[in-house]
Amino acid sequence: MKFFFFLLILGLGLSVSFAQEISLRGKLVDAQTYKELSRAKVLIEGSVFETISDEQGEFIFLSEEIPLGEQVLKIILQDYKELRLPIIIEAEAIKNLGLILMPPILADYANQISTISLSDAELDEDEAHIDNLSGLLQASRDVFLNAAAFDFSQTFFRPRGLDSEHGKVLINGIEMNKAYTGRPQWSNWGGLNDVQRNQVFSMGLSPSPVSFGGLAGTTNIVMRASKYAKGGKASIAAANRSYNGRLMATYGSGELKNGWAYAISASRRFAKEAFIDGTLYDANAFFLSVEKTFNKEHSLNFTGFYTPNIRGKSSPNTAEVFELKGRKYNAYWGYQDGKMRNSRVREIKEPILMLNHFWEFSAEISINNNFAFQFGKTGNSRIDFGGTRMAEINGQNSYVGGGTNPDPTYYQKLPSYYLRFSDNPNYEAAYLAQQDFKDNGQLNWEQLYNANNAAGYTVYALAEDRNDDIKLDFNSIISAKINDNIDLDGKLAFSYLNSHNFASIKDMLGGNTFLDVDFFAEGDEQTSLEDRAQSDLQNPNRSVSENKPYKYNFRLYANSAKAFAQMNFDYDRLDFYVGITASQTAYQREGLFQNGNFPDNSLGKSEQLNFTDFGGKLGANYKLTAKHLFGFNAAWYTKPPNLRNSFSNSRQNNDVVVSLASEQIQNIDISYRYRSSTIKARLSAYYTQIKDATEISFYYADGLSGLGRNSTTAFVQEVLSGIDKQHLGLEMGVEAQLTSAIKLKAAAALGQFVYSNSPELYLTSDDFNEIVDYGTSYLKNYRIAGGPQRAAQIGFEYRDPDYWWFGTTINFFFQAFLDVSPLTRTANFLNDSDGLPILNYDASIAANLLKQEQFKDYMLVNAIGGKSWLVKGKFIGFFVSLNNIFDKLYKTGGFEQSRNANYRTLKQDRERENPIFGPKYWYGTGASYFAMIYVRF
Repeated sequence: MKFFFFLLILGLGLSVSFAQEISLRGKLVDAQTYKELSRAKVLIEGSVFETISDEQGEFIFLSEEIPLGEQVLKIILQDYKELRLPIIIEAEAIKNLGLILMPPILADYANQISTISLSDAELDEDEAHIDNLSGLLQASRDVFLNAAAFDFSQTFFRPRGLDSEHGKVLINGIEMNKAYTGRPQWSNWGGLNDVQRNQVFSMGLSPSPVSFGGLAGTTNIVMRASKYAKGGKASIAAANRSYNGRLMATYGSGELKNGWAYAISASRRFAKEAFIDGTLYDANAFFLSVEKTFNKEHSLNFTGFYTPNIRGKSSPNTAEVFELKGRKYNAYWGYQDGKMRNSRVREIKEPILMLNHFWEFSAEISINNNFAFQFGKTGNSRIDFGGTRMAEINGQNSYVGGGTNPDPTYYQKLPSYYLRFSDNPNYEAAYLAQQDFKDNGQLNWEQLYNANNAAGYTVYALAEDRNDDIKLDFNSIISAKINDNIDLDGKLAFSYLNSHNFASIKDMLGGNTFLDVDFFAEGDEQTSLEDRAQSDLQNPNRSVSENKPYKYNFRLYANSAKAFAQMNFDYDRLDFYVGITASQTAYQREGLFQNGNFPDNSLGKSEQLNFTDFGGKLGANYKLTAKHLFGFNAAWYTKPPNLRNSFSNSRQNNDVVVSLASEQIQNIDISYRYRSSTIKARLSAYYTQIKDATEISFYYADGLSGLGRNSTTAFVQEVLSGIDKQHLGLEMGVEAQLTSAIKLKAAAALGQFVYSNSPELYLTSDDFNEIVDYGTSYLKNYRIAGGPQRAAQIGFEYRDPDYWWFGTTINFFFQAFLDVSPLTRTANFLNDSDGLPILNYDASIAANLLKQEQFKDYMLVNAIGGKSWLVKGKFIGFFVSLNNIFDKLYKTGGFEQSRNANYRTLKQDRERENPIFGPKYWYGTGASYFAMIYVRF
């Protein structure tokens, strides 16, 4: 009987071995160090056969259906040159390729370029609408996404016109998007290029194992110690973009025999002044990841990083200012004791700590539990010129003081102000103002100190708007293999945010006290001036010191619970997926000051806002042949409004946006892919509809009607609700491998991004107690601003076998638009200050005044190149990128000012040679470079 079972087992084993006869095998090693290379993608071109090398660098193809005859084996591995090996596969023969030497190349030059662009953009403005481009950096096999990440991004191009709040960014499976804006804050991990290379990017709403995703894609950055290869890298770089110099060093231990692994990285980026005048840069970055593998089932990973950074901002400028000072002019800085000092500085200090548990529950099921703790501060400085004191005037106490606006581009300091009356222009004053602005034109710090000394109290102070956040995240991710064709991904996630928001004094500028009252407040019939001026009625007429809350002081709370599940089906010719998601979100404001303008609605907790959201998606890929593939994705889901857009004036009261609701999002895209041994191409079409969005803006308006008071001016909060947006277009990318060294490529984006309805608009302000409802804002068919809506590229790359390479691209940009003012598209535009229709209103002139400005088309030429050498077992190399080689002048964005809110005032201003309140613009970087020398060991 034992002998019978022996023969049976032997027969089964032989039958299995014959059924899975190895037709092709090989082993991948580093060409210089002979280190075994795992996780390489190995495929047979023109077929569906694809595999991954194991921990020993070995790969095998077991199927008997591998195509016979002459084939091309393609091997792809990050940081190594892509190999294409001709092979011959014969029937009933085992092909053993033996050792395959993989030549290393310059380490992922793409990341070097993109990180410069991202840090430049993300730190530039408080509310920057920068697209999530980092995820695209890992889509290196897609020509269009390469173009969008590396060349189009310098113009603020947004793929499919989508803001970065629609892209999800995760680190170790934990979502990093901020609850306040919905956007990822890239500076929280900026400067850690070398440890961000392990990224998994899912384009659009295509399947991701860690998130339901977003319209702009999902990026999961894996910062797990065991995933970093053993070795180190040190580099030094110089640039003239957002910073001038960078030092960076990284080392990974690899997996040690005792089950431990660690990785460390540090960098410093700095500039006294970058491309734009007065934009200082001071950023450090520190990273540590440690992992312990206990056994085959369990491992525990700790990751911590801290990237404190300080960045001087740059001002948008009117055409008048640009003509007098040029594209590099920045109004925010001036000299103090012979040194540049920027008044508007963004400072971020937010450490992030993570603990990740990996559990291989069985061969088919894995569970990943993650916890993250983030804390710290974000500050944005500015000059407060409302310092005042109490004095007795005519027997009554009154507030006196307040300084003039120190901004050198304040409209009353520019030549146009003195020419505002066409029947009585003051040419002498205009000439003197022009000469003074040309000769000086920067912030006068000495004048601010002198004013404080002369007054005997603080008139001017350097203030800071602070957000001190504490955020906790926990999630559990499960991945299960149901059978050979079906996989399941699921996730439960919880997050909690406690955000303390307040203003504080950073520098008294030579003064010694600052009275915490609003100098610009006005009394009314219900409330005295003294009460309305108080920032906190519980502590009236309070003198504040540095680093203490003043003006406003409140907390925002955000809690969310999310769940998603996804089924993936994979068959020979067809793979498809189905995903669902659900979430519960709660917001609340707690006022810590009792504001004098809103005594009954500022102190204490607001009502709790609750949003329940659902969504679903599905998609498929069909392989008509090995060369022709068709894809389809569709989704419908809702998402809660961002915390920023939920309270209309959170700095002063608990008011909730009227008719606040979750956004509804619909999306569909189809694509065709062609791939052969020499040509890769993709053509995609997409349609996206976003409904019921809300946006809040803050500005000073003039020409307002219906205020119920004599004045027509006020600093307002503009609430635009019920916004619908439509995004549709085409994307195309193609590359041709003409020889083993020469590649040609082309890419194009044809988009049309518009407001698809006319939303509702109302204003709030501390200058009037009631909402001023202006009804419909006629924005339908206006273009959504935010970079060019159409772009194209042609380029080539040359990679020499002797480890040097060069590439260049010519990039064309079309249809970029100015951001329009919603207020001037309401009924207020037709009315005078008394609410009656404006006389002599001309509809044709009005249409011209309200026409959206389209920027001029432009072309940019970029180039990249590098070389590496092997010296005593170490790789030494350099990399250079040149952007906008011909120093093309172009506008990257801008916005209409809302100071002229009705037909009469806007018409008068536009008829001037230099409008006083003309649009403000941002300009692109001129000719710039980034150069790096590195050593890998």
